[in-house]
Amino acid sequence: MKFTKMHGCGNDYIYIDCVSREHPDLLDPLRVEKTAVFLSDRHFGIGSDGLILIKPSEAADFEMAMYNADGSRGEMCGNGIRCVAKYVYENGLTDKKEISVETLAGIKTLELHTEGGIVDSVRVNMGSPVLEAAKVPVTFPKKEMLSEPIEVDGSIYNVSCVSMGNPHCVLFLDEDVRTLDLEHIGPLFENHAIFPKRTNTEFANVLDRGHIRMRVWERGSGETLACGTGACATAVAAVLAGKTDETVEMQLRGGSLTITYDRASDTVYMTGPAVVAFSGEVELPQDFEKDDVKIYEMK
Repeated sequence: MKFTKMHGCGNDYIYIDCVSREHPDLLDPLRVEKTAVFLSDRHFGIGSDGLILIKPSEAADFEMAMYNADGSRGEMCGNGIRCVAKYVYENGLTDKKEISVETLAGIKTLELHTEGGIVDSVRVNMGSPVLEAAKVPVTFPKKEMLSEPIEVDGSIYNVSCVSMGNPHCVLFLDEDVRTLDLEHIGPLFENHAIFPKRTNTEFANVLDRGHIRMRVWERGSGETLACGTGACATAVAAVLAGKTDETVEMQLRGGSLTITYDRASDTVYMTGPAVVAFSGEVELPQDFEKDDVKIYEMK
């Protein structure tokens, strides 16, 4: 099976072209989930934050089917969708510089900026943020959960819950997020009882009205170097709280994204890079249960 590994600000995915090639192995949903787990493993697989299938669509130019590293299906991926745009343009699947991509979070419109036939950045219309608690979803008695306290690991945090097609929990901290023990605190937020579908969690420092530093713990993948939808959710929460202007530079571990929350139109725009790491071929196990690599204790 041919693949291309790409990343947006270090948020890396394995891309399989299901438009120009047929992949009967990936028609079974359970096998796709196991394929995502197998390929994403950074020791025994290719290594990634997940798997993205680029598929034909009857409703848009293309469809993006995104799977997290644990095999769970993701509704939307901001960094991943920019890479989809780069792949389809540079591999001749389209010659358009504005394309539509179908996702589980709806159809997104992407503007491609090219230089010498190469896509160097993509602007994505991410649509309107969802603030209604029941639709994020988060279990909360008020209509919206913005700057509201929750208890995690014995401490109280004020959080804002926003959906950008997938659920996000944003918290602004005085403590430098670079020093956080995310391996400990991240799973506690992800699996908190108020999130019926788990959540992505963004830990942010507001540096000034135009800059935010952020780390993210992604549902199903753990800490990643960047999260496009998370950057959007954080910018929305910051604007609504009066902490920043409508356009902010989000400084992530893997690079920077420019996010604009146009309150007049209630629309979020994300601009950032898309990069090809490498391409290759991989052979999938015929029987995942039998052929998976097993780790044995040394005797």
